[in-house]
Amino acid sequence: MTQLRRLDHVAVLVRDTDAALDFYAGRLGLAVASSEEISSPHVKLTYLDAGNAYLQLVEPLDDASPLARWLDEHGEGLHHICFGVDDVEEAVAALSDPGTEVVLGSGRGRPSGFLSSEAAGGVLVEVTGFDRSDDVAAQPGFLGGP
Repeated sequence: MTQLRRLDHVAVLVRDTDAALDFYAGRLGLAVASSEEISSPHVKLTYLDAGNAYLQLVEPLDDASPLARWLDEHGEGLHHICFGVDDVEEAVAALSDPGTEVVLGSGRGRPSGFLSSEAAGGVLVEVTGFDRSDDVAAQPGFLGGP
């Protein structure tokens, strides 16, 4: 059985990362841990340190992409939750409904994949590679420093 190691991040789909940072970093005080652009899907991913997990801002950079269409249809807001696992491909295969397409990707230099399961109650679920030294030892587990 696939073991979930931790909640890795909660993703919020946004139209403009800088505008979203005004709230999440400016008003809430969350520190930006990293930011990157990936080509497939073409998005900007910004990770904010939320203590023992990240808040991920997802900004579509291709107006014709499925994420941009999702944003146009549903507006900004919660997009998915993501858990750390030891083996992404095994977890996606084991946890998705039989016969569904496996969608793999990456973020923060780690492999990731989205599950496809009607049992998730309408919540999009992603899994990403778990790294004990980065995800446990280097994480303070709370906000506000040591």
